[in-house]
Amino acid sequence: MSALLEVRDLFKTYGSGETATRVLRGLSLRLEAGEMAALLGPSGAGKSTLLTILGTLMKPTSGSYEMLGVDMISADDRALTDFRNAHIGFVFQFHNLLPDFTALENVIFPVAVREGRETPAARARSRDLLVRMGLADRIDFPTASLSGGQKQRVAVARALMNGPELVLADEPTGNLDRASAMQVMDLIGEINRKEGTTFLISTHDEKIAASCRRQIEVGDGMVTG
Repeated sequence: MSALLEVRDLFKTYGSGETATRVLRGLSLRLEAGEMAALLGPSGAGKSTLLTILGTLMKPTSGSYEMLGVDMISADDRALTDFRNAHIGFVFQFHNLLPDFTALENVIFPVAVREGRETPAARARSRDLLVRMGLADRIDFPTASLSGGQKQRVAVARALMNGPELVLADEPTGNLDRASAMQVMDLIGEINRKEGTTFLISTHDEKIAASCRRQIEVGDGMVTG
């Protein structure tokens, strides 16, 4: 494996003076291409802040971050937006789908925004992803009519739409029952094995963590194991 990304000595402080809250305290982490890793730690340990920085949605107070050989700290906002759209996918606990859009429209949305239109190739890929997610019979259903597990599978398909090298997932199964959660994780594992997509999954669930090949412990703003 080769390094997909590496961060060194990340600090992130919110506020200043007496109200300052230091969330990351010199955190360092290296992820290899093709890894499937769980990010573990108690609430307040800095997991969500780390994912936000890795997703280029926020910059650290100090430290270094390189992904695919690109310096994410010195890049401007436009460059970060372009990089994020091309190389990073996101899956959130509350899936953030557009309820009046169909499953297909939700999955195709990232490409439609980037290209300014829906292309035949994008429609074909979005259909293929939904079929692989076991949603062939729900492609044209509004997402408001889908179950929680089905919505999360749509969210995973959307995250994969642009063929990202990295998918960041923040408690992606937190609102699902056990059967639905493991189904989503099985699909994520299949994508990881077959396509080599790197996944970093924040979770409090020991069974979800055990389904990942690497477990990364975060505590008090640093990697502890």
